[in-house]
Formats: sequence, C-alpha cells, structure tokens
Amino acid sequence: MSKTLHLTAFMRPVSLHTGAWRYPGAYADANFNFGHLKSFIQKLERAKFDAFFMADHLAVLNMPVEALKRSHTVTSFEPFTLLSALAAVTDKIGLAATASTTFDEPYHVARRFASLDHISGGRAAWNIVTTSNPDAARNFGLSEHVEHGERYQRAREFFDVVTGLWDSFADDAIIRDQESGIFFDPEKLHVLDHKGEEFSVRGPLNIARPVQGWPVIVQAGQSEPGKQLAAETAELVFAAPRDLATAKALYADIKGRMPAAGRNPAHLKILPAAMIVIGDSVDEAKAKRAHLDSLVHYDSAIASLSIALGHDASGFDPDAPLPDNIPDTNASKSGRAQVLRLAEQEKLTVRQLAQRYGGYAGLALIGTPKTIADEMETWLNEEASDGFTCVFPFLPQGLDDVTEKLVPELQRRGLFRKDYEGSTLREHLGLSRPANRFFPA
Repeated sequence: MSKTLHLTAFMRPVSLHTGAWRYPGAYADANFNFGHLKSFIQKLERAKFDAFFMADHLAVLNMPVEALKRSHTVTSFEPFTLLSALAAVTDKIGLAATASTTFDEPYHVARRFASLDHISGGRAAWNIVTTSNPDAARNFGLSEHVEHGERYQRAREFFDVVTGLWDSFADDAIIRDQESGIFFDPEKLHVLDHKGEEFSVRGPLNIARPVQGWPVIVQAGQSEPGKQLAAETAELVFAAPRDLATAKALYADIKGRMPAAGRNPAHLKILPAAMIVIGDSVDEAKAKRAHLDSLVHYDSAIASLSIALGHDASGFDPDAPLPDNIPDTNASKSGRAQVLRLAEQEKLTVRQLAQRYGGYAGLALIGTPKTIADEMETWLNEEASDGFTCVFPFLPQGLDDVTEKLVPELQRRGLFRKDYEGSTLREHLGLSRPANRFFPA
C-alpha cells in the first residue's frame, strides 16, 4: 500500500502571518469570532483533515506596544473552552490543544484532556510545551523564566504523572450495576501516589479512562532536549524545518532516537508546519505572498525578530547584518538557531530578516494545487515528513483554497483520504490505543 499524507490545521492564531488580518477580503476578527471558527473547523472536517490544532500563548505583553497594537493575536480564546464548544458541532476531526508543563499542574491537565476526550468521543490531543516565552513567567508569580534544561526535566516527569492519572481506572472499572447498586469496581481503581523531583501527586483522577486510552501526545520542540522528549513520548510532532534537507535530517534524528527509548518509529507522525499560498499560476501565488508580506509594519517585524532571537533587536542597524555575539537565550534555542542560520545562509540585513519574521519565516509552499501537491509528495516519499501542519495565509480564502483546490488534487493522486475510516484521532493517525500500565488486558 502506498503512503498517504496526514494533514492538520494550525488554527491559533488562525494565521501565523502578522499581516493576515489586513489582507483584502480577510475576516479581521477571525481569531476571536466563534461563528467564523465554527465554519472553519466544519470546512476542515468536510475536507477530512486529521485535526484542528490550537497553539497557545500565556502572555500579551511580550513585545513593544507599538508592535502589539498591530497584532491580531492580542485576543484569543482559551483553547479548552473553544475546543469543547467545537466538539459539539463536529463529529470526526481531531481537537489538539496546547497545555504548558511549566505553568500548569499535572492533575489539571489530565482532567481537562480526559474531559475533552470523552466530550468529543475520542478526538483529543495534548501538545506538550515547556513555554519558551519569558514574559509568561510574570503571569505566574515568577520574576524570571525557568531555566531551559529545567523546563524539559519538569516536562518529562509531568508527562509520566499525566499519563499515570489517565490510567487511574481500568477500562471496565465503571460498571453501573443498578440492581446491585455498585457503580464502579474498587479493585479496578489505582492510586498513583507519585512522588518525584518535581511533583507529588496522590491521585486517582476523578474521570474514567479516556476514550482513546490516552489523548494523542503532540510535541513541538526541536532543541536537543525537545527532540529527546519527542522520541520518548510524542505520537505527533509539529516541526518547523524550512527546507527539505533540514526536514529529512530532523525526521531521521527524532525517529532514530526512538528504538533506544523502546518505541517503534512508525508510532510517531512528523508534520512540519507549512504556509500554503495557492494561485491559478505560480506567479499569482507569489504575488499573493508578496502583497501579504507588504502589510507587515517594521514595528511588528522587529518585535517578531526580537522574540525569535530571544534578545531585543530594536537597537540594531536595520541596514546592516546581524551583530556578532548576540547573547544566548533562555527562550526557544532552536528558534534562535534558525534565525542565525537564515541570516548567514541568505546574507540578510536586519531589516530583511525582520520582514521575514514579521510576516512568516517558516516553510512556505507557494504555487498551484498541482505544484504544491508535487512538493508534498516529494516530502512524503523522501521521508522528510508524514504530512503537514497547514498554516493558512489569510482567512477564509486561504483555507478555502486548500480545502477546495489542494485537497481534491491530493485525493485524485491517492495521497489523502476521501473519507474517515474511524471516529477517533488515533484511528485517523493510524496509532494504537495504549494499554493501561496498571491494569493489563
């Protein structure tokens, strides 16, 4: 059987491009309008997407006000609240949400995702993040951000606690025997009683085991500890390589670590983020991207570059190269490394680099449905990805172009499903249901 693509949609913010809300015909309020978001997810479900993926950020004051006032991400729904509402108006599409292991507690996260999995009939996914944004720390009683290595150490133990809590009840523990008056079998309830370096959690969870056993585990970090965490825990990786060669190396690296962790590489799907800009011709698609980029003000651009670098770039000479010896960061180390690599490879000035990051600096597939399908097929066949996390340039037209033009081309080639074969996200992704560690079948 030939390989097929998996497709998820990156939907918080609804577009990663800073200029998206200003594009002609775009919904300026798309990021904070439930009616629009409901229509988006229903279109994605009709197109048979695997999942609707919501990132999250825990700080607003993470850039200068002159840049912040131009940002469409300043107001967004809390992911669990929104996904719970969207679960009620969809039937099959997966619902993936970010929850931070740095600023949350395992019991809270385990409850929320177990609830979402039951409410949706088995469609939940947890994107594990350690939160790279140092401004978020100030919203949780900290004057300084937690150190990078410590964040990942905490995340690893956090995962063990959450998954242990999901296994609190055996699958058949809740018997509801009305005649005898026995609601559940106490022999099939496990008290976790976890005591570790980071957490002390008694348990058990006060929710029956999730429909999927565990919601699907998603991970996005590309630093060394991030890749190791993915190899040990993740079932879906949201990655951000900028080209085919980098993607192939990342794919081989993460999957190559899995056997040592006792895992089968086939049990992990790697879906790089890709902004997809479609035109009737390649030139038309390039013109759309150029116009979109032109809508980004320099104030926003330099703030975005500063965030990516983990260092204030506002004082740099706009028309000179990046200065040497920019201090290391406690934010995203892989993101900073990507900026420095791009600046060096393309010999960009600060202004040019900022314009790239102010709009969208990641992988972009720009062309016709045929040329983009060609690229996707190459990435799949050359083991650079198992599919893509689709980033839309503007809404609703950018999403409609993908669902109405690109998806039919992929289906025509046999590269993407024409209908769902199952009802849970694990079934969509071809992932097995994890056994309960405390109650083997």
